[in-house]
Amino acid sequence: MEKATFAGGCFWCTEAIFERLKGVVSVVSGYSGGEKESPKYEDVSSSSTGHAEAIQIEFDPKVISYEDLLYIFFKTHDPTQLNRQGADVGTQYRSVIFYHSDVQRKLAEDTKNLIQKDHESKVVTEILPFNNFFKGEDYHQNYYKENPNAAYCKLVIDPKITKLTKDFKKFLK
Repeated sequence: MEKATFAGGCFWCTEAIFERLKGVVSVVSGYSGGEKESPKYEDVSSSSTGHAEAIQIEFDPKVISYEDLLYIFFKTHDPTQLNRQGADVGTQYRSVIFYHSDVQRKLAEDTKNLIQKDHESKVVTEILPFNNFFKGEDYHQNYYKENPNAAYCKLVIDPKITKLTKDFKKFLK
């Protein structure tokens, strides 16, 4: 098994996307990239800790490759929005790939360069070394599964799931 750590806006959205993929063993919502040890949601929401809302994925590279995860990541959020995704605004919603190895770093850079060709605006996704991940509070885990009728899920996450189902059918469980 390998790990991938991505931040692409609200972790409820990214978790809902990646938990549907073949080869993904687990997806945990939490916080990565900041300085404070064991931050809480309120800390991260203040944009003062340096953390991004992130997900940590455990995956089987024999079933789904890191490159495929990267491509899905880039295609299921807007990597050209700086410190935001839609109405979610702040540095905690920035787009970041936290790489776990030099191989992941190189693949992330190559994929970002490839994705840039699809956008007129600059792709602002950061590519940073992984140094920490703190699991989010229990109520953030499996949020979409637990709250499918919540307004945020209907308005923001459902369209992402629809796109995933349409564009990435071969990767779905």
